[in-house]
Amino acid sequence: MTALDLTHDVPLARRTTLRLGGTALAEAVVREEEDLVALTDALCELGGEPVAFGAGSNVLAKDGELGVVLVSSRWATGPARLAEDESGVLVRVGSGIKLQSLLAWLASEGLSGIERLRGIPGSVGGAVAMNAGSWGQSFCERMVRVRLWSPAHGERWIEAGQWEAGYRRFAPEGEEGFFLVLEAELLLSKRDPAAIRADMSEYFLRKKAVQPVAAATCGCVFKNPEGESAGRLLDRAGFRGVGLGGMAFSEMHANFLVNVGDGRSSEAMELISLAQSAVRTRFGLDLELEVKVVG
Repeated sequence: MTALDLTHDVPLARRTTLRLGGTALAEAVVREEEDLVALTDALCELGGEPVAFGAGSNVLAKDGELGVVLVSSRWATGPARLAEDESGVLVRVGSGIKLQSLLAWLASEGLSGIERLRGIPGSVGGAVAMNAGSWGQSFCERMVRVRLWSPAHGERWIEAGQWEAGYRRFAPEGEEGFFLVLEAELLLSKRDPAAIRADMSEYFLRKKAVQPVAAATCGCVFKNPEGESAGRLLDRAGFRGVGLGGMAFSEMHANFLVNVGDGRSSEAMELISLAQSAVRTRFGLDLELEVKVVG
Protein backbone atom coordinates (compact mmCIF):
# COMPACT_ATOMS: atom_id res chain seq x y z
CA MET A 1 0.00 0.00 0.00
CA THR A 2 1.35 3.43 -0.95
CA ALA A 3 1.10 6.37 1.44
CA LEU A 4 -1.43 9.09 0.73
CA ASP A 5 0.18 12.06 -1.01
CA LEU A 6 -0.28 14.80 1.60
CA THR A 7 1.15 18.33 1.57
CA HIS A 8 0.75 20.76 4.47
CA ASP A 9 0.40 24.56 4.31
CA VAL A 10 -0.63 24.88 0.67
CA PRO A 11 -0.62 28.43 -0.81
CA LEU A 12 -3.79 28.79 -2.84
CA ALA A 13 -2.36 31.67 -4.86
CA ARG A 14 -0.20 29.04 -6.58
CA ARG A 15 -3.06 26.58 -7.05
CA THR A 16 -5.75 28.78 -8.57
CA THR A 17 -6.02 30.47 -11.95
CA LEU A 18 -7.05 33.71 -10.21
CA ARG A 19 -3.64 33.65 -8.46
CA LEU A 20 -4.82 34.81 -5.07
CA GLY A 21 -5.83 33.46 -1.68
CA GLY A 22 -4.35 32.38 1.61
CA THR A 23 -3.00 29.07 2.85
CA ALA A 24 -4.91 25.80 3.17
CA LEU A 25 -4.15 23.43 6.05
CA ALA A 26 -3.19 20.69 3.61
CA GLU A 27 -3.83 19.05 0.26
CA ALA A 28 -4.51 15.33 -0.10
CA VAL A 29 -4.07 13.85 -3.57
CA VAL A 30 -6.12 10.79 -4.51
CA ARG A 31 -4.86 8.63 -7.37
CA GLU A 32 -5.99 5.07 -6.61
CA GLU A 33 -8.17 2.81 -4.46
CA GLU A 34 -5.69 2.63 -1.59
CA ASP A 35 -5.73 6.41 -1.25
CA LEU A 36 -9.45 6.37 -0.48
CA VAL A 37 -8.83 4.10 2.51
CA ALA A 38 -6.20 6.48 3.90
CA LEU A 39 -8.21 9.61 3.11
CA THR A 40 -10.85 9.07 5.80
CA ASP A 41 -8.23 8.86 8.55
CA ALA A 42 -6.31 11.82 7.13
CA LEU A 43 -9.40 14.05 7.12
CA CYS A 44 -10.17 13.14 10.72
CA GLU A 45 -6.62 13.87 11.83
CA LEU A 46 -6.33 17.16 9.97
CA GLY A 47 -9.67 18.42 11.21
CA GLY A 48 -10.26 21.03 8.51
CA GLU A 49 -13.21 21.34 6.17
CA PRO A 50 -12.64 19.07 3.12
CA VAL A 51 -12.95 20.83 -0.23
CA ALA A 52 -12.97 18.96 -3.55
CA PHE A 53 -10.29 20.64 -5.63
CA GLY A 54 -9.41 20.20 -9.28
CA ALA A 55 -7.42 22.57 -11.46
CA GLY A 56 -8.39 25.64 -9.40
CA SER A 57 -10.03 27.36 -12.37
CA ASN A 58 -13.38 28.17 -10.75
CA VAL A 59 -12.14 29.11 -7.27
CA LEU A 60 -11.93 32.35 -5.30
CA ALA A 61 -9.90 31.58 -2.18
CA LYS A 62 -10.12 33.89 0.81
CA ASP A 63 -7.04 35.54 2.30
CA GLY A 64 -5.15 34.37 5.39
CA GLU A 65 -4.89 31.02 7.13
CA LEU A 66 -7.80 28.88 5.91
CA GLY A 67 -9.18 25.94 7.85
CA VAL A 68 -9.68 23.80 4.76
CA VAL A 69 -8.16 20.60 3.40
CA LEU A 70 -8.00 20.44 -0.38
CA VAL A 71 -8.84 16.98 -1.72
CA SER A 72 -7.54 16.67 -5.28
CA SER A 73 -8.44 13.80 -7.55
CA ARG A 74 -5.71 12.78 -10.00
CA TRP A 75 -7.72 9.70 -10.99
CA ALA A 76 -6.26 9.28 -14.45
CA THR A 77 -8.13 6.31 -15.92
CA GLY A 78 -8.95 6.45 -19.61
CA PRO A 79 -10.44 7.93 -21.57
CA ALA A 80 -11.52 4.63 -23.07
CA ARG A 81 -14.41 3.15 -25.03
CA LEU A 82 -16.48 0.67 -23.01
CA ALA A 83 -19.32 -0.31 -25.33
CA GLU A 84 -21.22 0.67 -28.45
CA ASP A 85 -24.80 0.16 -29.63
CA GLU A 86 -27.50 1.99 -31.56
CA SER A 87 -27.78 4.60 -28.78
CA GLY A 88 -24.14 5.64 -29.05
CA VAL A 89 -20.65 4.97 -27.72
CA LEU A 90 -20.01 4.63 -23.98
CA VAL A 91 -16.78 6.23 -22.74
CA ARG A 92 -15.22 6.15 -19.26
CA VAL A 93 -12.80 8.82 -18.05
CA GLY A 94 -11.08 9.61 -14.76
CA SER A 95 -11.82 12.84 -12.93
CA GLY A 96 -8.17 13.87 -12.92
CA ILE A 97 -8.00 14.10 -16.71
CA LYS A 98 -8.00 17.66 -18.05
CA LEU A 99 -11.27 18.48 -19.79
CA GLN A 100 -9.44 19.77 -22.86
CA SER A 101 -7.41 16.54 -23.09
CA LEU A 102 -10.66 14.58 -23.07
CA LEU A 103 -12.11 16.77 -25.83
CA ALA A 104 -9.01 16.28 -27.99
CA TRP A 105 -9.27 12.50 -27.56
CA LEU A 106 -12.99 12.49 -28.35
CA ALA A 107 -12.34 14.45 -31.53
CA SER A 108 -9.69 11.95 -32.63
CA GLU A 109 -12.15 9.11 -31.95
CA GLY A 110 -14.99 10.80 -33.82
CA LEU A 111 -17.20 11.06 -30.73
CA SER A 112 -19.53 14.02 -30.44
CA GLY A 113 -21.66 15.65 -27.77
CA ILE A 114 -19.50 18.02 -25.72
CA GLU A 115 -17.18 19.59 -28.31
CA ARG A 116 -18.59 23.07 -27.64
CA LEU A 117 -16.93 22.96 -24.22
CA ARG A 118 -13.63 23.68 -26.00
CA GLY A 119 -11.72 26.34 -24.09
CA ILE A 120 -13.25 25.65 -20.67
CA PRO A 121 -10.34 25.07 -18.26
CA GLY A 122 -10.23 22.56 -15.46
CA SER A 123 -10.56 18.82 -14.96
CA VAL A 124 -13.23 16.25 -15.74
CA GLY A 125 -14.07 16.20 -12.02
CA GLY A 126 -14.73 19.92 -12.09
CA ALA A 127 -16.78 19.57 -15.28
CA VAL A 128 -19.04 17.11 -13.45
CA ALA A 129 -19.26 19.08 -10.20
CA MET A 130 -20.16 22.33 -11.99
CA ASN A 131 -22.00 20.72 -14.92
CA ALA A 132 -19.73 22.65 -17.26
CA GLY A 133 -21.50 23.97 -20.31
CA SER A 134 -21.16 26.24 -23.30
CA TRP A 135 -23.12 27.14 -26.42
CA GLY A 136 -26.06 24.86 -25.62
CA GLN A 137 -24.10 21.77 -24.54
CA SER A 138 -23.42 20.61 -20.98
CA PHE A 139 -21.30 17.84 -19.52
CA CYS A 140 -23.91 16.13 -17.37
CA GLU A 141 -26.49 15.82 -20.15
CA ARG A 142 -24.14 13.27 -21.72
CA MET A 143 -23.24 11.53 -18.46
CA VAL A 144 -24.96 8.21 -17.71
CA ARG A 145 -22.97 7.06 -14.65
CA VAL A 146 -20.57 8.65 -12.21
CA ARG A 147 -18.33 7.18 -9.53
CA LEU A 148 -18.21 9.14 -6.29
CA TRP A 149 -16.53 8.93 -2.90
CA SER A 150 -17.65 10.62 0.30
CA PRO A 151 -17.04 10.10 4.03
CA ALA A 152 -20.75 9.36 4.43
CA HIS A 153 -21.16 6.74 1.70
CA GLY A 154 -17.68 5.60 0.75
CA GLU A 155 -17.12 4.70 -2.90
CA ARG A 156 -20.13 4.09 -5.15
CA TRP A 157 -21.42 4.35 -8.70
CA ILE A 158 -24.69 6.19 -9.30
CA GLU A 159 -26.72 6.35 -12.51
CA ALA A 160 -28.74 9.01 -14.32
CA GLY A 161 -31.84 9.59 -12.23
CA GLN A 162 -29.80 9.50 -9.02
CA TRP A 163 -28.62 13.07 -9.38
CA GLU A 164 -30.01 16.47 -10.26
CA ALA A 165 -28.13 18.51 -12.81
CA GLY A 166 -28.91 22.00 -13.99
CA TYR A 167 -27.22 25.25 -14.88
CA ARG A 168 -23.77 25.02 -13.21
CA ARG A 169 -25.18 22.53 -10.73
CA PHE A 170 -24.69 18.82 -9.97
CA ALA A 171 -26.39 17.38 -6.87
CA PRO A 172 -26.00 13.62 -6.24
CA GLU A 173 -28.78 11.89 -4.38
CA GLY A 174 -27.97 11.44 -0.70
CA GLU A 175 -24.88 13.65 -0.65
CA GLU A 176 -25.44 16.61 1.66
CA GLY A 177 -21.81 17.61 2.15
CA PHE A 178 -18.38 16.93 0.71
CA PHE A 179 -18.01 14.39 -2.08
CA LEU A 180 -15.31 13.61 -4.62
CA VAL A 181 -15.83 12.68 -8.26
CA LEU A 182 -13.63 9.73 -9.30
CA GLU A 183 -14.81 8.67 -12.76
CA ALA A 184 -17.57 9.46 -15.23
CA GLU A 185 -19.20 7.55 -18.06
CA LEU A 186 -20.53 9.44 -21.07
CA LEU A 187 -22.78 8.34 -23.92
CA LEU A 188 -21.64 10.04 -27.11
CA SER A 189 -22.58 10.08 -30.78
CA LYS A 190 -20.44 9.16 -33.78
CA ARG A 191 -19.43 12.02 -36.04
CA ASP A 192 -16.72 12.83 -38.55
CA PRO A 193 -13.55 13.86 -36.64
CA ALA A 194 -12.91 16.76 -39.02
CA ALA A 195 -16.39 18.15 -38.39
CA ILE A 196 -15.89 17.88 -34.62
CA ARG A 197 -12.56 19.70 -34.81
CA ALA A 198 -14.09 22.40 -37.00
CA ASP A 199 -16.83 22.98 -34.43
CA MET A 200 -14.29 23.04 -31.59
CA SER A 201 -12.24 25.67 -33.41
CA GLU A 202 -15.30 27.76 -34.28
CA TYR A 203 -16.67 27.87 -30.75
CA PHE A 204 -13.26 28.48 -29.20
CA LEU A 205 -12.71 31.45 -31.53
CA ARG A 206 -16.11 32.79 -30.51
CA LYS A 207 -15.10 32.46 -26.86
CA LYS A 208 -11.73 34.16 -27.43
CA ALA A 209 -13.45 37.07 -29.16
CA VAL A 210 -15.54 37.98 -26.11
CA GLN A 211 -13.78 36.50 -23.05
CA PRO A 212 -10.34 37.20 -21.49
CA VAL A 213 -9.16 33.61 -21.91
CA ALA A 214 -5.46 34.45 -21.42
CA ALA A 215 -5.90 36.57 -18.28
CA ALA A 216 -5.68 35.52 -14.63
CA THR A 217 -9.38 34.91 -13.97
CA CYS A 218 -11.66 32.35 -12.31
CA GLY A 219 -14.06 32.19 -15.25
CA CYS A 220 -17.51 33.72 -14.92
CA VAL A 221 -18.08 35.22 -11.49
CA PHE A 222 -21.89 35.15 -11.55
CA LYS A 223 -24.46 32.77 -12.96
CA ASN A 224 -26.77 34.19 -15.60
CA PRO A 225 -30.21 34.98 -14.14
CA GLU A 226 -33.00 33.26 -16.04
CA GLY A 227 -33.51 35.02 -19.35
CA GLU A 228 -30.68 37.48 -18.70
CA SER A 229 -26.92 37.78 -19.15
CA ALA A 230 -24.93 38.59 -16.02
CA GLY A 231 -22.27 40.21 -18.17
CA ARG A 232 -24.75 42.54 -19.86
CA LEU A 233 -26.34 43.47 -16.52
CA LEU A 234 -22.92 44.31 -15.08
CA ASP A 235 -22.06 46.28 -18.20
CA ARG A 236 -25.27 48.30 -17.97
CA ALA A 237 -24.60 48.89 -14.27
CA GLY A 238 -21.22 50.39 -15.20
CA PHE A 239 -18.88 47.68 -13.92
CA ARG A 240 -16.92 46.90 -17.10
CA GLY A 241 -13.30 47.72 -16.26
CA VAL A 242 -14.06 48.82 -12.69
CA GLY A 243 -11.19 47.95 -10.36
CA LEU A 244 -10.11 47.95 -6.74
CA GLY A 245 -6.47 47.46 -5.79
CA GLY A 246 -5.12 44.56 -7.83
CA MET A 247 -8.54 43.28 -8.97
CA ALA A 248 -10.82 44.51 -11.75
CA PHE A 249 -13.80 43.47 -13.80
CA SER A 250 -12.55 42.74 -17.31
CA GLU A 251 -12.72 45.37 -20.04
CA MET A 252 -13.55 42.57 -22.45
CA HIS A 253 -16.36 40.87 -20.49
CA ALA A 254 -17.80 42.38 -17.31
CA ASN A 255 -18.61 38.98 -15.75
CA PHE A 256 -14.90 38.14 -15.41
CA LEU A 257 -12.78 39.32 -12.50
CA VAL A 258 -9.12 39.70 -13.43
CA ASN A 259 -6.11 39.72 -11.13
CA VAL A 260 -4.23 42.61 -12.71
CA GLY A 261 -1.33 42.35 -10.27
CA ASP A 262 -1.03 41.29 -6.62
CA GLY A 263 -4.80 41.16 -6.22
CA ARG A 264 -6.31 40.14 -2.90
CA SER A 265 -9.40 38.12 -2.14
CA SER A 266 -10.75 40.94 0.03
CA GLU A 267 -10.63 43.26 -2.99
CA ALA A 268 -12.39 40.69 -5.16
CA MET A 269 -15.10 40.12 -2.56
CA GLU A 270 -15.70 43.86 -2.18
CA LEU A 271 -16.07 44.28 -5.95
CA ILE A 272 -18.48 41.35 -6.01
CA SER A 273 -20.58 42.89 -3.23
CA LEU A 274 -20.66 46.29 -4.95
CA ALA A 275 -21.70 44.71 -8.25
CA GLN A 276 -24.45 42.62 -6.65
CA SER A 277 -25.82 45.66 -4.84
CA ALA A 278 -25.81 47.81 -7.99
CA VAL A 279 -27.57 45.17 -10.10
CA ARG A 280 -30.14 44.56 -7.37
CA THR A 281 -30.87 48.29 -7.04
CA ARG A 282 -31.06 49.00 -10.77
CA PHE A 283 -32.68 45.84 -12.12
CA GLY A 284 -34.25 44.13 -9.10
CA LEU A 285 -32.22 40.97 -9.76
CA ASP A 286 -29.95 39.01 -7.43
CA LEU A 287 -26.72 37.81 -9.00
CA GLU A 288 -25.78 34.35 -7.70
CA LEU A 289 -22.12 33.39 -7.54
CA GLU A 290 -20.88 30.84 -10.06
CA VAL A 291 -17.33 30.92 -8.73
CA LYS A 292 -16.70 28.73 -5.70
CA VAL A 293 -15.54 30.70 -2.65
CA VAL A 294 -13.10 28.69 -0.51
CA GLY A 295 -12.32 29.53 3.10
